[in-house]
Amino acid sequence: MMPLTILTTCFNWTAAALRLPLFPEQASANAPNVDALYFFMLAVCGGVSIAIVLLIFYFAVKYRRRTPDQLAEEAHVPVALEWAWIIIPSLFFMSFFGWGAFVYFKDAKAPEGALEIACTGRQWMWKFQHPDGQREINTLHIPVGKPVKLVMVSEDVIHSMFVPAFRIHMDVIPKRYTEVWFEATKPGTYHMFCSQYCGTEHANMIGSVIALEPHEYQTWLNGAATGSLALRGEALFNKLACNGCHTGDAEARGPYLPGLYGRNVQLTTGEVIVADENYIRESIIKPGVKIAAGYDNIMPGYDGQLTEEQIIELVAYIKHLGKKYEQFEPVAPPTAPAPRPAGQNPDQTLPTGNVKPSMTPGTSPPATVAPAGAAPTPSPVSEGTRPKPN
Repeated sequence: MMPLTILTTCFNWTAAALRLPLFPEQASANAPNVDALYFFMLAVCGGVSIAIVLLIFYFAVKYRRRTPDQLAEEAHVPVALEWAWIIIPSLFFMSFFGWGAFVYFKDAKAPEGALEIACTGRQWMWKFQHPDGQREINTLHIPVGKPVKLVMVSEDVIHSMFVPAFRIHMDVIPKRYTEVWFEATKPGTYHMFCSQYCGTEHANMIGSVIALEPHEYQTWLNGAATGSLALRGEALFNKLACNGCHTGDAEARGPYLPGLYGRNVQLTTGEVIVADENYIRESIIKPGVKIAAGYDNIMPGYDGQLTEEQIIELVAYIKHLGKKYEQFEPVAPPTAPAPRPAGQNPDQTLPTGNVKPSMTPGTSPPATVAPAGAAPTPSPVSEGTRPKPN
């Protein structure tokens, strides 16, 4: 790594001395890793290319025909030499893969506690929504020294988020969330582009990322707050009457949402998947595609009825419910949907892990006899009562 660091430093100094803007400045924590890999590949490919050209001229001169009647002589290349020019270049070029995989996996997943910002691309602008409700168009304010994760989706065609100074580049796809993260290392204003041709005004789909010191960023937040994403999502959740089915009791017609995000969910097909942003989004717009085990396909789809911003707000609210009820430990889904009596619809994700049996009106629950010396068993919870967090 030391020679590569020296190579990168020398190249940057040379470019600065010649005042040639060959590369954007390094303004993120992962930029040096990307640049070191790039310069390593440039040095190896350039060195191999120069060596090949020089050898071509050398052999052309050394083994030229010296007289008109001179005939070529058959030569046997040593086996060791053949293995050498196969193995040595292969090791160099395979190092691209190893180093590239290291950089990729290091930058593929955002660290815990990263600031999550929703990004929506459309022809021809970028729209951002901060967790506390601040909204921006073609401008993104971020704090220096804190990881930032962009959760991105497109409203129309494929776009691509590209910030050269941060060395980040990620496609923004319709009807699917993609993520990219970075950590700004110094204050400043940096160019933001769409690098995927998206129509006639593609060249105008540009913007700025403004990196601020933490106290300046907090001041900006305080002056631009309009209500958090989760609060707007809760209002929309109630407006659409989603709380009529996702009640959390034994008679609920929809899954229990607190604690859902990030957990395993078993489907009616027997498949177990993780409830991430893409699963929640798909369950909102096309709920019949992946049905949770134990529930019927009765939820209406909202494809074409909600904007991407509204879907982002609903997803943020459901994720917020997971934080609000994180003291509960959800029970892992069973291996197969269990049979149930007629009229009963058990909830797979009740925090207590138990499903209350339905009772005929006017009857009392069966009494249980406690063993001698044991503490009396508490009476069952009345039907319809939801568990309350401690």
